[in-house]
Amino acid sequence: MSSTAALSAACMWMRGGTSKGGYFLADDLPADTAARDAFLLGVMGSPDPRQIDGLGGADPLTSKVAVVSRSQRPGVDVDYLFLQVFVDRAVVTDAQNCGNILAGIGPFAIERGLVEASDGTTPVTIHMVNTGQTAVAQVATPGGRVRYAGSARIDGVPGTAAPIPITFKDTAGSTCGALLPSGRAVDVIEGVEVTLIDNGMPVVVMRAADMGISGRESREELEADAGLKGRLEAIRLKVGPLMNLGDVTDKSVPKMTMVSAPANGGAVSTRTFIPHRCHASIGVLGAATVATACMLPGTPAASVTTVPAGQPKTLEIEHPIGSMAVVVEQDASGAVVGAAILRTARKLFDGVVFAPEADG
Repeated sequence: MSSTAALSAACMWMRGGTSKGGYFLADDLPADTAARDAFLLGVMGSPDPRQIDGLGGADPLTSKVAVVSRSQRPGVDVDYLFLQVFVDRAVVTDAQNCGNILAGIGPFAIERGLVEASDGTTPVTIHMVNTGQTAVAQVATPGGRVRYAGSARIDGVPGTAAPIPITFKDTAGSTCGALLPSGRAVDVIEGVEVTLIDNGMPVVVMRAADMGISGRESREELEADAGLKGRLEAIRLKVGPLMNLGDVTDKSVPKMTMVSAPANGGAVSTRTFIPHRCHASIGVLGAATVATACMLPGTPAASVTTVPAGQPKTLEIEHPIGSMAVVVEQDASGAVVGAAILRTARKLFDGVVFAPEADG
């Protein structure tokens, strides 16, 4: 931490997947949680819908933080704590992972000297502190230096960048304690069939048609639908205890995903609330979880999914601005045992970030 206590800290701002935010070494932030959160709220400019007095982008997808440290766990390179900084409320939460911000952890760890780069590709094994799970990111490092330029393209990000394949391990029940925390593949909540599922991200999956929409609407159309948002929140509040999440009134999980038949040749189409704003695309771990729901017979997702042939199966999860490919691995019984996703990342700036000084 700098000599100005909680007023400044070394920071790298990065785009990770379709999100962006501040990446910090744990030692550069206050050790006290309340002081850390107050500093991060000041950095982002929260609470304020515009975040005009900070670096946040007035959107949950651009108001995110990664806290990284060298790991003491055997076989693991770094520990990664994800923090969601609310935009218009003075809330910082660690209740979820973020697979998009995860895409920048490998490059950041190498840049900060936590992981020694190889000449070619450097695997970085990451412990996700929020859920206790592990992911392995493959980072392009020709000549022993991180390379951000490349030919990989992901929907929701203009241009191309170096590919960062991420393989997730043991993510089932990461937050809720079980893949299906209610013990059922289908529950009926508020008269709607839903799947309560956690394969890296707690998600409630339901048919778009059962919520009175087509599943082809834009993000803006859905955010303007007060009736839909009210029904989603009523379901979300009821399923919190069923998902072992307790009262979720002030939590950023579970995410709410409405599914419909694919519109553009993919496996399934999605519209996701995270939980009160409609996602511009879909989160990485959310996509892995929805893909898993698609593979469960008899579920709302399975009823509208076109399952590709072959093993492993690559499911294109369509979202408002494109699609995300999820490679699903199954065991002999058909149960999903692994998921991998291709992401990209880019360093935007590296320097010192400041929070407002206290008055008086």
